[in-house]
Amino acid sequence: MNHTNSTEPHADLHYLYLLSQSFPTIADASTEIINLEAIMNLPKGTEHFLADLHGESAAFQHVLKNASGNIKRKVNEIFGNDIRETEKKELCTLIYYPEQKLELVKASEPDIDDWYHITIHQLVKVARDVSSKYTRSKVRKSLPQDFSYIIEELLHERTDDSNKAAYVNVIVDTIITTGRADDFICALSNVIQRLAIDQLHILGDIYDRGSGAHIIMDTLRQYHSWDIQWGNHDILWMGACAGNKACICNVLRLSLRYANLVTLEEGYGINLVPLATFAMDVYGDDPCTEFLPKLLKGQQLDEKTQLLTARMHKAISVLQFKEEAKIFKRRPEWNMQNRCMLDHIDYANATCTIDGKTYDMLSCHFPTINPACPDELTPEEEQLMEKLRHSFAVSEKLHKHIRTLLSHGCMYAIYNSNLLFHASIPLNADGTLKPVSLYGQQYSGRDLMEKTGQMIRTAFAPDSNPDERHYARDYFLYLWCGPDSPLFDKSKMATFERYFLKDKETYKEEKGYYFQLRNDPATCDHILDAFGVQGENRHIINGHVPVHAANGENPIKAGGRLMVIDGGFSEAYHKETGIAGYTLVYHSRGFELVQHEPFTSARDAVLRGTDIKSTTQLVEMSAHRMLVADTDKGRDLRLQVADLKQLLYAYRHGLLKEKRS
Repeated sequence: MNHTNSTEPHADLHYLYLLSQSFPTIADASTEIINLEAIMNLPKGTEHFLADLHGESAAFQHVLKNASGNIKRKVNEIFGNDIRETEKKELCTLIYYPEQKLELVKASEPDIDDWYHITIHQLVKVARDVSSKYTRSKVRKSLPQDFSYIIEELLHERTDDSNKAAYVNVIVDTIITTGRADDFICALSNVIQRLAIDQLHILGDIYDRGSGAHIIMDTLRQYHSWDIQWGNHDILWMGACAGNKACICNVLRLSLRYANLVTLEEGYGINLVPLATFAMDVYGDDPCTEFLPKLLKGQQLDEKTQLLTARMHKAISVLQFKEEAKIFKRRPEWNMQNRCMLDHIDYANATCTIDGKTYDMLSCHFPTINPACPDELTPEEEQLMEKLRHSFAVSEKLHKHIRTLLSHGCMYAIYNSNLLFHASIPLNADGTLKPVSLYGQQYSGRDLMEKTGQMIRTAFAPDSNPDERHYARDYFLYLWCGPDSPLFDKSKMATFERYFLKDKETYKEEKGYYFQLRNDPATCDHILDAFGVQGENRHIINGHVPVHAANGENPIKAGGRLMVIDGGFSEAYHKETGIAGYTLVYHSRGFELVQHEPFTSARDAVLRGTDIKSTTQLVEMSAHRMLVADTDKGRDLRLQVADLKQLLYAYRHGLLKEKRS
């Protein structure tokens, strides 16, 4: 349709006829115009940005419950000095963990009915504030069925209205006297959590390192509105689910590296007994020193379990190098044959030659490798690999979670003048977009991201061309470790070198030009232009590379055009970054970057009222409070209003007839 300021319809009548099925009369169309115009004048909904969760389900759920401090900010604004700081903290804890907090309160509160009365009124005030950004219809849809009518009445009736004060008090009294106070408080707290955030953005890497990726996915499946820009670790699990054997090996290797088998075994029912049996048979006399697991703080394994884990770790690593070499040789156009590392070993002298230079190896015990054909699997390895592939193929829950990632995600997204992607846009040395070969054709920038997203979906499409589907399944490995992958963008992944070579110079992974140039405002502007991102205050928002806050690194780069919000959510990064992650909140008044310290536990949060300690940095505040009209949704609503006005014109000028019942 051609939208202009004119009321004369420019659309063909067929489209207007279809629109008339939803709005059959002038009154219906007019009412909808009034509704949409009103919505555009509501405050912009709050967006919440998280990245690199890496299986840290407890910290993720806490950040979700407190909306990165957004709920605490609301409580402070609403109550100010009217109640004490300790009371505000208690109220926030109740909102985050209502069931657990209620148990403690009932065990210690001498006058529980009085506490109920005061607390319900306080919760209603908070709920009224967080719901004020939305239409009644949207709020109604978010209410629990059991208390929908009661909550709606309390949200829209005020105790400062003398005519309504008694009515409101009787509602609260009746909730208490009928024994429904606990259920009501839990329901209202959950409503506050839900309405505090309008849209959740996950900038990739739900999987690996921590033990709760499956729990995060279960939580997201129930969340009201979210999207994800896939990260390299998500892609690895997607590849494993699609049947890429090299990805399966990588997933298992990373889980064993951090002694984290909970997601695999308990979350997805992956059977690791065949791997353990094979490892003990083949590496039973190998100390596997280089493969001992990296234990996180508080993690304990006895010596026997550590040794078994190390042997399983080495067994799957050798399998990984073999399976990767097969794909690299099958896809010579990727130019990754130099990463067929088993071909470069002198097995007799325990050395490895890389780029013409020979290095001593830490160990050279490879009982399953034939030096004449290093990437050939033994019959036992073939059998093991097939069992592992089958285990991933029949995991119903894993496939359900991967389908969820596919339905809610892609390689990039543009929301309200913000370009979101996990890691990188491949660039040349001069900052121009780098063409990357994908299935025989060259793509760059936005085209590359879109084509990559399409290819990932092809791997799961049963009706796709078999050759394309096979290529797509192989391509998960390139996305994981390919030099020009927008999810990796480094010279190499030095996994083999870190395990087997003494010289640490070989461990270096040269970052691509995006990471070298991303602090340059002109480079960021060039990328934003290439993706068609418009707006006076436009940004790129990334995760992927932890920000070393302890060393003074700033997550705000390129003069404010780029925000990197991977501050080390994963416990494995805490020592490296000095913090426990960044999250970003974008509300109607602007951007706030929240820097977190490590989360202890939900139990501590309930018992002692502890919260994730955080420092809020005002990144960019708007001169005026942003409205829905200032957002992408506002643009869509204006187009809908224009269409409806053309429908009105058609009715009033006899081009279409109203359909009165």
